[in-house]
Parts: sequence; structure tokens; C-alpha cells
Amino acid sequence: MVQHAEVEAPGLLGEVLRARGHGLRVLHPYRGDPIPKPPLMAAGLVLLGGPMGVYEQDRYPFLRAELQLLEDAVSQGKPVLGVCLGSQLLAAALGAQVRPGPGLELGWHPVRLEAAAAEDPLFAGLPRSFWAFHWHGDVFDLPDGAIWLARSERTLYQAFRYGEGAYGLLFHLEVTEAMVRAMVRAFPQDLERAGIDPEAVSSEAERYAPALRDLGLRVFGRWAEHLA
Repeated sequence: MVQHAEVEAPGLLGEVLRARGHGLRVLHPYRGDPIPKPPLMAAGLVLLGGPMGVYEQDRYPFLRAELQLLEDAVSQGKPVLGVCLGSQLLAAALGAQVRPGPGLELGWHPVRLEAAAAEDPLFAGLPRSFWAFHWHGDVFDLPDGAIWLARSERTLYQAFRYGEGAYGLLFHLEVTEAMVRAMVRAFPQDLERAGIDPEAVSSEAERYAPALRDLGLRVFGRWAEHLA
């Protein structure tokens, strides 16, 4: 698992994986942890969110190494999960364009599942629409051969699956109330740019986080079943 910022932790995903007995190795490349070179010697690969952009590889060279590791994991057919920045990296590794979007999508906004999600191993049986947490400015095109799973009002591609077990989720399904408050404190400039009240984002976590947790337990639990 690769973490790109102190406040964007494994959260609920880590809780699910540990509860199922999976060993969890978390790398922090922004602190200097090296990214392993292919081949991936693990059952699966998770890449979490972060404030950097896929196109900033000169500034953050570890992103280039992560793309190589992603390509290897996908070619091996290993389970992959990319969240926010991680989903953008997965899209890029699959040949799709990642670019700045028309504006920031921050806070709590509905996510609407596409028709294909009804038969998807992770999303089948979930509500057609639910409130999720968002913190991104970049967007990606749908990779060739990928299955489109979700959208939001502001962002066309919020989730996709490639192959049997590689998933990109632009929205945050892993956050807890504490993580939301930590992100609000860590990135106040983003909220200021978007004209969003920090207190409103934190207080809305009390309303939406419990239901999001229930969904996260289901989705992450199903993804964990792909791990050998």
C-alpha cells in the first residue's frame, strides 16, 4: 500500500484488510520510502490519495516508479485498488489522460452508479446513488477496455474497473470522521479556493460518514476477497 500524505491514511480499508488477516505494508514515498521495482512481490497493490498530480513526475519522481509498479501488477492480474490520486495513477498506467478538471470537487457530494455497476463484483447490490467524500481537482478519461462504474454531477468518471480486479475510485470511500477533519485542517487553501466553509465539511461528516462506512465495509470486503 502506498500512502501519499499523512492525513490520507488507509482508514476503513486498512481496518477491513487487517480484520481479514492480511498483512499490511504501508509505504510513504513523500518521506523517502523507496517504491519497489517490478515484479510486485505482494498479493495486491493499493495506492491512496495525495495532493500531487500524475503529471508532476519531475517534481515527485516516485510517481514514475508507482506507474511502473501498477503496470506490472495489472499485467500479472493482481488485485489493484487506486483511491483518488491512486485512481488517476491507475488510469494513467492504463494509457488514459489525466488532467486538471474545471474546478475542485471537495466535500460531500452524491455519487451515482452506472448500469454496469449492478453486475460488478464490488458494487452489485449497493444503492444506485449515495453520498461520498471528495477531494480532487484532477480528472481522467476512461481507459480503453475499462468498465465505467460511477459518476458525480461534476465529474463524469468517478469509478472504473479494468479486468477482473483492478479498480479506480476517484471519490473517498475509506474516510472516517477523524480523517475528514484532518484533511480539512491539512488543506485549508483548497477549501478557500473553492469557497467552501471548512466547518460545514466537518459537520457534514457526522451526517454522511456512518452510511459511507457501511458501504465501505461491503466494497472493501469484497475487494479483499480477490487477495490470495
